[in-house]
Amino acid sequence: MDKYTRPTETIDFQVPEIEAFIQKKAATSNDPVTQAVKFYYAVRDGIRYDPYAIDLSVEGLKASSTLRQGRGWCVAKAILLAACCRYMGISARLGFADVKNHLSTERMRRQMNTDIFYWHAYTSIYLNGKWVKATPAFNIELCKKFDLKPLEFDGENDSIFHSFDLNGNRHMEYINFRGEYEDVPLEEIRNTFNREYQMSPDSWIKADFDKDVEKEFKK
Repeated sequence: MDKYTRPTETIDFQVPEIEAFIQKKAATSNDPVTQAVKFYYAVRDGIRYDPYAIDLSVEGLKASSTLRQGRGWCVAKAILLAACCRYMGISARLGFADVKNHLSTERMRRQMNTDIFYWHAYTSIYLNGKWVKATPAFNIELCKKFDLKPLEFDGENDSIFHSFDLNGNRHMEYINFRGEYEDVPLEEIRNTFNREYQMSPDSWIKADFDKDVEKEFKK
């Protein structure tokens, strides 16, 4: 279990920005479950979800980079949550799955040519003797615009995407779980993206996700 509390190239919790963020969010509690829950909401709502912010480089995926930018896609946000937990000595690893996403923007659908998001990420946290899944991807403001039920996390139960939105429409379907890792399997993700999306990391969408959402979901 020791390896799940150590820093890695991307889970770089031993930098001043990460330490300050952690102390601000969970320094008042000594309980691992309380700390993990506080970290979850800090990352979920404090870092805006942006699937256009994909950067498949070590530097782009670092927890410290995501914190500085204030936004990130699901993998980046899962890494930041793992970094917060590991700093406090809470074992955390990165989990991945392929999901069929019934919620996306026209720009994303046009470029990806599929509704499958490969290597969607969540954080797996070891609490009270068991691994618990936590998915901090969608911030609360985004959920309101998309009519989604926000994902809550209590440190006891898995927090993974709902199958339906608040209107009863299909939201997310998990079609393949890829396992849980000590660090990001970067080359595997790159190879899958190149094969399935037929694009290199450098050619990923360059646009304002918030504006696209505002345009398509006028709420």
